[in-house]
Amino acid sequence: MKRLILAAALAVPFALNAAPPASSAFKDCSMKAKKTTPKATLLKTATVKEAEAKSIALATAGPGAKIVKGGIETEDGCLVYSYHVKDPAKSGQTEVFVDAGNGTVLKQEQEGAVRAAAEKPVDKTKELAAKGKEKVTGQPSTSHNKPQ
Repeated sequence: MKRLILAAALAVPFALNAAPPASSAFKDCSMKAKKTTPKATLLKTATVKEAEAKSIALATAGPGAKIVKGGIETEDGCLVYSYHVKDPAKSGQTEVFVDAGNGTVLKQEQEGAVRAAAEKPVDKTKELAAKGKEKVTGQPSTSHNKPQ
């Protein structure tokens, strides 16, 4: 019995790697970027500026919507702005991905209030890590955007 469980546990990673990749909504993005590219370089590279991307993300929601968090990032090899938008008419938040090259909305993901609450400790940890990195390197980090 133990051998069967061990064999199954060892087979799972191989089965997951053999599965075909999920189709990406980001395949039609206009700008590519590497995950290792510094945030400051990503911001300089982006054709669409941050203020414009925020306006585009907010336009996907109703009146009174606010951006809770977000910024520029690399997602599936694409340069995007990712914003969590809170619409007062809906529960939870919607994560909106805006193409940093042409401003099109590539994808929207609805997140329930439970998931958003679960992400808060992780977000706080990332924010603290980014601030620590700034102190050590002296370089600004855009990874800890404050809520608006």
